[in-house]
Amino acid sequence: MTYENLPLNQVVTGDCVQIMDQFPESSVDLIFADPPYNLQLTGDLWRPNNTLVDAVNDKWDHFESFHEYDVFTRAWLAACRRVLKDTGTIWVIGTYHNIHRVGAILQELDYWILNEVVWVKLNPMPNFRGVRFTNAHETLIWAQKKQGAAYTFNHHLMKELNDGLQMRSDWHLPLCTGKERIKINGTKAHTTQKPEALLKRVILSSTNPGEIILDPFFGTGTTGAVAHTWGRRWIGIERDPSYVEVARDRIEALPKPGRLEEMIVPPKRRKDRRVPFSLLLEAGFLQSGQILYGSGDRTAVILASGQIRSEKIVGSIHHVAQTLENTPCNGWDYWHFLDGNNHLQPIDMLRKEVFENHLEE
Repeated sequence: MTYENLPLNQVVTGDCVQIMDQFPESSVDLIFADPPYNLQLTGDLWRPNNTLVDAVNDKWDHFESFHEYDVFTRAWLAACRRVLKDTGTIWVIGTYHNIHRVGAILQELDYWILNEVVWVKLNPMPNFRGVRFTNAHETLIWAQKKQGAAYTFNHHLMKELNDGLQMRSDWHLPLCTGKERIKINGTKAHTTQKPEALLKRVILSSTNPGEIILDPFFGTGTTGAVAHTWGRRWIGIERDPSYVEVARDRIEALPKPGRLEEMIVPPKRRKDRRVPFSLLLEAGFLQSGQILYGSGDRTAVILASGQIRSEKIVGSIHHVAQTLENTPCNGWDYWHFLDGNNHLQPIDMLRKEVFENHLEE
């Protein structure tokens, strides 16, 4: 069977390589892959109280050798590369058992690695034997198909999700637990179900509404569920019919996504307006020791360093405002100064003046 058109918003049952080989070339915007980890477990794991640990011992995670796993990995990554657009990117998640082998094969296939992101688990499973450190993280590799090609990275949206600070490559998120964890008759439907919060960051950082996301190891459908919620189109491939059924039921039960305009990524700020606050002092528009005025009776004094101080809080105009108000604030809009007519004016007015008089080319 050859797919002339992609099976959008559908789960396809079967082997991911065989199915992707039927897809049109250069047809998807993003791939998220959570492949088998090849944990190489040789026996059961028991807690100190003699209860059995619910470990990953599924048949799909068993490989006879590293060579067999490498052949498998190279095949599905090559198939992914063919269906990715030149501007597309891929995320692969794994543990120390497999992620280094995956990373090497990504490079051998001419993917260009953009980031290594560490998912730091806030509630990891303890090492019950007490013979090694607790495995408290998993690793995600983010790579682009073609080095130097334009790709999507919604930097400002990630900052908004991170209280106005640039998002780092260490993501502190809990495991998939509680109501989010899908169970059948009290048993986990999938041993390695990922939290939706993790996929939310992946999808919102790397795609725009309406774009197409492919997950070749769909499992119980977390990628599809998050893509649906945020107005992206998706394709899932899963060879286990029981997982396919769970994923379909899960996504069909979701409410319709919100209006598309509510999901649009905020436009990037104009680069020509990036003026450091300290430049206002250097250009003579403000002076150290001068008082700035915030909301209510809040005030701050300008320090010679270009920082400001309000009460015992010292930092940038943004940090101090956010700390005082306990909410994200843009310091340029929040702080005001007294002009020559003794009227309060936003300091952003001075930033514009600095740009026009000192930074125009």
